[in-house]
Amino acid sequence: MKTVTILGATGSVGSSTLDLIERDPDAYEVLALTANGDVGKLAAAARRVRARRAVVADESRLPALREALRGTNIEAAGGIDAVCEAARMGAGWTMAAIVGTAGLKPTLAAMEHGGVVALANKESLVSAGGVMTDAAARFGATLLPVDSEHNAVFQCLDPANADRVSRIVLTASGGPFRERTLDEMRGITPAQAVAHPNWSMGAKISVDSATLMNKGLELIEAFHLFPVSAEQLDVVVHRQSVIHSLVEYVDGSMLAQLGAPDMRIPIAHALAWPRRMATPCQRLDLATIGRLDFEAPDYERFPCLKLAREALAAGGARPAVLNAANEVAVAAFLDGRAAFLEIAAIVSDTLERYDPAAPETLDQVLAIDAEARHIAGERVKDCVD
Repeated sequence: MKTVTILGATGSVGSSTLDLIERDPDAYEVLALTANGDVGKLAAAARRVRARRAVVADESRLPALREALRGTNIEAAGGIDAVCEAARMGAGWTMAAIVGTAGLKPTLAAMEHGGVVALANKESLVSAGGVMTDAAARFGATLLPVDSEHNAVFQCLDPANADRVSRIVLTASGGPFRERTLDEMRGITPAQAVAHPNWSMGAKISVDSATLMNKGLELIEAFHLFPVSAEQLDVVVHRQSVIHSLVEYVDGSMLAQLGAPDMRIPIAHALAWPRRMATPCQRLDLATIGRLDFEAPDYERFPCLKLAREALAAGGARPAVLNAANEVAVAAFLDGRAAFLEIAAIVSDTLERYDPAAPETLDQVLAIDAEARHIAGERVKDCVD
C-alpha cells in the first residue's frame, strides 16, 4: 500500500489525483490532505479516502473544519505551519499542487524525508529552481513532473542517452486568443480568458495559457528538470493538444508523447511510476482526429512568452521576479483592475525596476517574491479602467 499526501487537495490537480486514488482505494493510504480554505470540499474528500489528517491553511477556517469532521477519527489542523507538518508526515508519494508561492515551503518540507514528490506547483522550480533541486539532491527525494508537458518529456527522455538530446519542444495550445489580433485582444474579459478551448484548469492557469506566460514558465521549469541548456528548449503552438511535448535527439529522431487533454493521464503516470496504472481517460482515435497542426508562437501578440524566455536566459532572480509580477498582474486582471494586454506591461515594468542578486535560500526567494509583488502592485495602480 502506497502512502500518499496531497498538498492542495481541493484544486483541479488535487481533485484529479483523488479521483484516481478513489478508483483503487485498497492501493493507497492517505496520510494528509491540505487546502487553502475550502473546508467543505476538504472535509468531504478526507472522509471519502479516510485520511489521517486534514489541514486548512487559513487558520480562521479551522473551527469549521473540525465541525465538518466531527464523528470521524480524522485529525484537523490549521495554518501554514500545519500544512508543512502534514508534508513532513513521511508519505512515500506527495502531490505538490498548492498554487503560487504559498506552495514553496510545503513542497520543500515534503522533500525532507526523501520519497517521491510529484510537482504540479510551478513556483517551486520557476522561482526557486536551484534551491529546490539542491534540496532534492540533499535529501534524496525524487522529483516527478506532473504538468502534461514536462511529464511528456519525462516519458520520452531516455536517461541512458540524456547527453544525446539536441532539443526539447514543449507544445502550447495557443489558448483561446491564438487567432486574434492585438487590437482584438484589448477588450478581452476575464470570462473569455478563463474559457480554455482544450483543458479544464483554474482561473489563474487559464489566463496564463491565454497570454502564453504558462508556456514561458514551463520553459523555466524544464531547464531545471532536464539536463539541457536554455538554448535547447523550444515552443511550438499545437492547437489540438494531442502531442504534449517532444524530445529530439542528435541523430534526428524526435519522440513525442500523445494523449487526450486530461490531467489524470500525467498524474497517473507519476502516481504509478515506475509502472503504469489504468485510468478512465478517453483514448485517442487518430483517424477521427485526422490532422495535427503546428505553428511558431507569435512573440509580438504574446509578449509574456518573450519575457519568460529572456528571464530564463538571464537567470539569477529574474524568473522569481517574473513569476511574482505575473501573479499580481493576473490577479488584477481577474479583479477588473487591469486590462488583458496590461498583464505583460506590468511584468515588463517590474523586471525593469527590480533586479536583485540571485537567491541562495528559500527565505531569499520569498523576500524577492514579496518585493516584486510590491513593485508590481504599485504598477497596477497606474492601470486605467
